[in-house]
Amino acid sequence: MEGVEHRTVEVNGIKMHVAEKGEGPVVLFLHGFPELWYSWRHQILALSSRGYRAVAPDLRGYGDTEAPVSISSYTGFHIVGDLIALIDLLGVDQVFLVAHDWGALIGWYLCMFRPDRVKAYVCLSVPLLHRDPNIRTVDGMRAAYGDDYYISRFQKPGEIEAQMAEVGTEYVLKNILTTRKPGPPIFPKGEYGTAFNPDMPNSLPSWLTEDDLAYYVSKFEKTGFTGPLNYYRNLNLNWELTAPWSGGKIQVPVKFITGELDMVYTSLNMKEYIHGGGFKHDVPNLEEVIVQKDVAHFNNQEAAEEINNHIYDFIKKF
Repeated sequence: MEGVEHRTVEVNGIKMHVAEKGEGPVVLFLHGFPELWYSWRHQILALSSRGYRAVAPDLRGYGDTEAPVSISSYTGFHIVGDLIALIDLLGVDQVFLVAHDWGALIGWYLCMFRPDRVKAYVCLSVPLLHRDPNIRTVDGMRAAYGDDYYISRFQKPGEIEAQMAEVGTEYVLKNILTTRKPGPPIFPKGEYGTAFNPDMPNSLPSWLTEDDLAYYVSKFEKTGFTGPLNYYRNLNLNWELTAPWSGGKIQVPVKFITGELDMVYTSLNMKEYIHGGGFKHDVPNLEEVIVQKDVAHFNNQEAAEEINNHIYDFIKKF
């Protein structure tokens, strides 16, 4: 990662670690769970070499960014507040946004709350979660998939952390990052077990080196998983707080990219929503939907070059 600069900045009352490289229009990268700025290593190099300033923070609770203790300090509003302060610090009015998984969810909130700050959005894996005014987010997921669906299991503070501690940080990260199992992740009762990935390979896939995994492990061994898990623990609170935006439309230009094996794409009626007109209704400026053949959830790492080109081809139009 030669030439990538690291600094710590004060945003919204917390210290945030930011990696950046290049000069030009800002591309802001938001990682997902359980990841870090490092998930964008390929994109940072590719976009900075094409005349952009690539900026990838560790989000609140992750890596070298501060992790407030209170669970309720991890709502969508807190995270978007961090990002608006970061954009202000970068000295720009608008950014190109690229986000994946939980980062994508936060990306939708950023586009919802402050569309004036986003020029265009390349969204990976998680489409806009259409707000059902009749049922809270987690309650809806629990009704669909039960108490052992991973998001149901993540709700009780301390419980899943203890189960993750039993198998160890390296096992958890390898288990999640290597999963290619489509459909909703359902955990074994009372333990982490094989969790996301019953077919966990002994060796790593070609796109994830031992050094890559070791970097993730080194950071999560320091921080633990509580900060990241607190995002899930605010899904119902986010549902309550975003009531004023219920039925509102996202007006930012969007390109959406997912892998055909992605666990999100293959659960929660996502395919129907994405391809059946619902997504386009909620996001009128959705310009393109790409489904990558034989690619799973972590498409920014697994299909890095393809994703790099998709990002560049979209943002260069603006």
